[in-house]
Amino acid sequence: MTAALPSWQSAVDYALAYGKAIWQAMVLGLLLGSALQEFAPRAWIARVLGQASFRSVALGGLLAIPGMMCTCCAAPVVIGLRRASASAAAATAFWLGNTVLNPAALVFMGFVLGWYLARGYLISRLSQPGDIAALRTRLSQAAAESAPETPSIKGWLARFARLVMGLIPEYLVLVLILGATRTWLFPSAGPALGNDLGWIALMSAVGLLFVIPTAGEVPIVQAMLALGVGAGPAAALMMTLPPVSLPSLAMTGKVFSIRVLAMISLVVLVMGIVSGLLAVLFKF
Repeated sequence: MTAALPSWQSAVDYALAYGKAIWQAMVLGLLLGSALQEFAPRAWIARVLGQASFRSVALGGLLAIPGMMCTCCAAPVVIGLRRASASAAAATAFWLGNTVLNPAALVFMGFVLGWYLARGYLISRLSQPGDIAALRTRLSQAAAESAPETPSIKGWLARFARLVMGLIPEYLVLVLILGATRTWLFPSAGPALGNDLGWIALMSAVGLLFVIPTAGEVPIVQAMLALGVGAGPAAALMMTLPPVSLPSLAMTGKVFSIRVLAMISLVVLVMGIVSGLLAVLFKF
């Protein structure tokens, strides 16, 4: 298979195809994210989802199950949760729960559930007691400052507009860049892309960066396997394409620290490599 050269047309074509696939979910995510900031009972969210505990992480994950959004569509809701006083751990569990609990990952349900809950809990453990106390103070101050005296539709629409203006421009730029460079990110698929550790690690990194619609990893992996790609790189992509992407990491950088985003990325990368190695070991 001969890969096309990166081009502006390639960027636009991919952005349009991706936009058609996810625009409704993106609008819903923006509406929900702004609604959380305007109408959410902050005291309840702080009490239930604002703790650095496994309970908050588990509840954040459970709230994600009905959503099944792609990583970028879930990002505005995660921003809304954080600004409504949810902890980084619970918001992370919600974010990753939305993206990994899709039809492709259901085969690996036990494995996936353990990973995303563990990620959220690990993030809560990364914080020192002083950091947690300071974070709670900042969240309380932010909630007090941003909480409207009387929630209203007008306030909701204003928050929605601010969220759109703050997220969509950078999101579009990054999707265009990924669309233009996807022929570099995905080398020509074939038997040469085998089961050695280098290819598995590379595909894990590519899956971490690239952006796809919900369950979009299924046709990608199916096509690669049909062309003779090894099970290891295919499994790595299967497990790293859904959880996060470069655009979603940039979007959530408004409410997560660099340390948290780095840990999320690292764990997703390791998960992809481990999945690829297990696929080779068990001869999938």
